[in-house]
Amino acid sequence: MEKSQESSQSLFTPVLIAGCLILIVSFGIRSAFGLFQIPIAEEFGWLRVEFSMAIAIQNLAWGIGQPIFGAIAEKIGDRKAIFMGALLYALGLVLSAYAVTPGAMQALEVLVGFGIAGTGFGVILAIVGRASSDANRSMSLAIATAAGSAGQVVGPPIAEGLLATMPWQSVFFVFAVAILGILFLLPMVRSPHVASKAELEESMGTVLTKALRDPSYTLIFLGFLSCGYQLGFITAHFPAFVTEVCGPIAPGGILDGMGVSTTSALGALSIALIGLANISGTLMAGFLGTRYSKKYLLAGVYTLRTLVAGIFILLPMTPATVIIFSIAMGSLWLATVPLTSGLIAHIYGLRYMGTLYGIVFLSHQLGSFLGIWLGGRMYDLYGSYTAVWWIGVAIGAFSAIIHLPIRERPLSAQPA
Repeated sequence: MEKSQESSQSLFTPVLIAGCLILIVSFGIRSAFGLFQIPIAEEFGWLRVEFSMAIAIQNLAWGIGQPIFGAIAEKIGDRKAIFMGALLYALGLVLSAYAVTPGAMQALEVLVGFGIAGTGFGVILAIVGRASSDANRSMSLAIATAAGSAGQVVGPPIAEGLLATMPWQSVFFVFAVAILGILFLLPMVRSPHVASKAELEESMGTVLTKALRDPSYTLIFLGFLSCGYQLGFITAHFPAFVTEVCGPIAPGGILDGMGVSTTSALGALSIALIGLANISGTLMAGFLGTRYSKKYLLAGVYTLRTLVAGIFILLPMTPATVIIFSIAMGSLWLATVPLTSGLIAHIYGLRYMGTLYGIVFLSHQLGSFLGIWLGGRMYDLYGSYTAVWWIGVAIGAFSAIIHLPIRERPLSAQPA
């Protein structure tokens, strides 16, 4: 018993290590899908919007599947939920390799999206949260979130290297094998239920009813929408935006010396910089979340995002502003995740954290779908991304404000 209590106070538990590795693989594959846009379009003669819609559907299915897999994990076990998610992920990848029509590809991305849900933040963060002590929880959630960012950094280069040596269909097969490889980590995923006695006695339906009737939960749900909108839009459209609008890269300059001589290459670099900056930004958010109010930190993150995006779109776009924007936005990229998930755990307890966070994450993915789809739609209508940017600025400001009225104390301690 003493050994168990001592290990529960350790930051780097086997559960956290296994969770980080699972997220690196899952998110590494997910973040590489944009690289398949051109190979698939060239092979079948598809319009660019066809595969973009497949990615948007994948994000939406991920959001819908998140509360489902959270509930599965809490009803039949965490490891069974991850096992089911990995199988769906691999099946979706293998079947997608045989898709020859846009409709088939888009339909199969539903399987991939559900697979990401079973191996992504909703399930893993709940497991990590339960396995962490109160003192370490915020930092543990931040480390796990940063692991997802690490996957974003390593996944696309690996995919690019594989595409240089084999057809895109074969890369999907390699990815399917990789996602099945996480099943070997399942013996390490033994998260204790550290809920209170009162939480254990309450059913999922009771807890969900209380949360859905709580105005604070609604505010958290609505606030997470802008995070998904901004992340989805920037990931899907920022490289193209930079390619078309950014001023020229100076010959012989620092970027040119790094091999970044075109605005297209700068657009790809910007996504990598966002991923790198996000690792430190997320860890900082977790560190601050152990010391300060999470709702005020979230309001601060969304305020800074609003300012960064607004200033960037007002200034002439140059390689320097692209680099500065990428680092600044990257430091705020997923800083919302450990704070939002930690806020849910603090207010509503740990027992059904996966389901409650999964429902909130659905808002994130609805925003992501909207950002990806609206970016392409408004560009087709107006030939510019400007309007989409300002919508993102507006809803970012909305999210900053809407977090302020949240009652940040356990629901059981609040007056009826």
